Amino acid sequence: MKLNQIAGRPGSRHNSKRVGRGIGSGKGKTGGRGVKGQKSRTGVRIKGFEGGQMPIYRRLPKRGFNNIFALELNEVNLGRVQTAIDKGKLDASKPVTAEALVAAGVISRALDGVRILGGGELKTKVAFEVHGASGSATAAIEKLGGSVKKLAAEKKEPAKKAGEAKN
Repeated sequence: MKLNQIAGRPGSRHNSKRVGRGIGSGKGKTGGRGVKGQKSRTGVRIKGFEGGQMPIYRRLPKRGFNNIFALELNEVNLGRVQTAIDKGKLDASKPVTAEALVAAGVISRALDGVRILGGGELKTKVAFEVHGASGSATAAIEKLGGSVKKLAAEKKEPAKKAGEAKN
């Protein structure tokens, strides 16, 4: 077999349909878009338009609340921390912080802080300096003689609304 003789199996490759190349092609004139109007043009779509009727996203009432001051925390299970310690990526003698977890590759980047969850099993005495820990995680850490120091949350600035003047 030669490189110039390699070909796909018969019928596995099709030429794309050439749209708008005359009536005889079967996809000519309107090019498969129907007829006339805004929807026959390229790039223009009326998303959510219901023919002048009040759209469903405006008919339904608003629900819920979005807290602009909420902290976005990385959640890390104890099992992931133990795996990093076993591989030698995390030093159990030093306090485990967000920066240490990023350096060890446990989390890709620190958000507003780290919260430790009780999933998995911890076998090493470790001191944590994090923004939060679940009850089961705290109990598992303290059972082994470790400690959990909860850091104070830094105040977040609320997101500025569009058009709001800068002071």
